[in-house]
Amino acid sequence: MDKIAVLIPCYNESKTIEKVVKDFKAVLPEATIYVYDNNSSDGTDEIARAAGAEVRYEYQQGKGNVIRSMFRDIDAECYIMTDGDDTYPADNAPEMVKQVLERNVDMVVGDRLSSTYFEENKRPFHNLGNSIVRASINHLFKSDIKDIMTGYRAFSYKFVKTFPVLSKGFEIETEMSIHAIDKNMHLTNVIIEYRDRPEGSVSKLNTYSDGFKVLRTIARLFRTYKPFRFFGLLAAILAIIALAFFVPVLVEYIQTGEVLKFPTLIVCGFTLIAAIQSFFTGLMLENSVQKNKQDFEMRLNDVADECREKKNA
Repeated sequence: MDKIAVLIPCYNESKTIEKVVKDFKAVLPEATIYVYDNNSSDGTDEIARAAGAEVRYEYQQGKGNVIRSMFRDIDAECYIMTDGDDTYPADNAPEMVKQVLERNVDMVVGDRLSSTYFEENKRPFHNLGNSIVRASINHLFKSDIKDIMTGYRAFSYKFVKTFPVLSKGFEIETEMSIHAIDKNMHLTNVIIEYRDRPEGSVSKLNTYSDGFKVLRTIARLFRTYKPFRFFGLLAAILAIIALAFFVPVLVEYIQTGEVLKFPTLIVCGFTLIAAIQSFFTGLMLENSVQKNKQDFEMRLNDVADECREKKNA
């Protein structure tokens, strides 16, 4: 079991990976550097190996798939996750490690948005997207994470071994954040300096398609983790629609003593039934969520015992 594992998912990062590996080796000499190559065609793997990293491969394309393999394969007391594009400075890593090993933090978020991100990043829609995602999650999940989509984080063994990776691509960071909030993990933010990619290094993130995937992920996880609020909101919307169309029918009936718009009345009835069904669906799913949280807490006890055994082995 490693004391510290630095995890670097990579796809065609030959221009920057050598510097990234050497920078982290310099500030964390006791750490093992793992580079997971995700079908690179530019020799990223050989450059990383020559720089001193242990290189492994994940052939299913997508950052989420790489993170799944990393978390499954590697055992460590503290994990540092960073990108191979040299946008995150290694200088912050010791402080992030300290938070995990000395203060028992489960996830340390490298906060770019409170420092240089908006000045350094040259893609305005990325800036807008980060702000929208942060505001949405903090509002929906009642949290205070400063940077939802940062790729620079530190994790405890407990977090890594209990995090179910479902996303395949760049929405993985959003999923991590929501999971940690919902499961009451110990979180903290560390402000980091951000620098834009060096010239010649190309981002793999598509502003629009990946942005929509992230928003879809937020909606999906809100439904999964907060079903009563999700289906309760749906029930309220359906009830308002039913009421809005029913009122004219009722007024007409009061004035004439007749129902002249039977189709509208029937649709209102079915819409109200759908609202009631949605409400009770949310209520039942909320009970399941509470049971899952109880089971998760028991799983955390098992993982803590497992971690102690591996440390003593």
